[in-house]
Amino acid sequence: MIRVDHAGELGAVRIYEGQLAVLKARPGARDSVTAVTKMLRQEEHHLKTFEKLVVERRVRPTLLEPVWQVAGFALGAATALLGEKAAMACTAAVEEVIGGHYEGQLARLDDEALKATVAEFQADEVAHRDEALARGAEQAPAYPLLSGAIKAGCRLAIALSTRL
Repeated sequence: MIRVDHAGELGAVRIYEGQLAVLKARPGARDSVTAVTKMLRQEEHHLKTFEKLVVERRVRPTLLEPVWQVAGFALGAATALLGEKAAMACTAAVEEVIGGHYEGQLARLDDEALKATVAEFQADEVAHRDEALARGAEQAPAYPLLSGAIKAGCRLAIALSTRL
């Protein structure tokens, strides 16, 4: 569980970094840059927490970490290149899957300290999704297709990181 959560938070950080690399260069995207920067800071906190847990609990990180580094940044940058609403569609899709993933973990966790951490992070992910939706995610071009593809990719990443 810690391995896959660590991988997911790493991917989220890289997605937001990719979005910011593009959005910072877009005229008029200041509000989106501010929102994505705030989300990035929260994801960095999540990642640092899981990095500590990986060491403390002697969990092997995913072997796919280099892939998630590149894929996360590429996904963030590519969706931002399609526009602010597409970047928000990416955020909404990713955070919906991650929020649901954390919800499932909360139902199974017995470790109260870890459960409190996951609950806190799950609330952040849901807030990111809600903000992305409020910022027009569903107005992105081909939203159902884009969202569905990103969600499927997230589910695949979770499955692969669990095993590898």
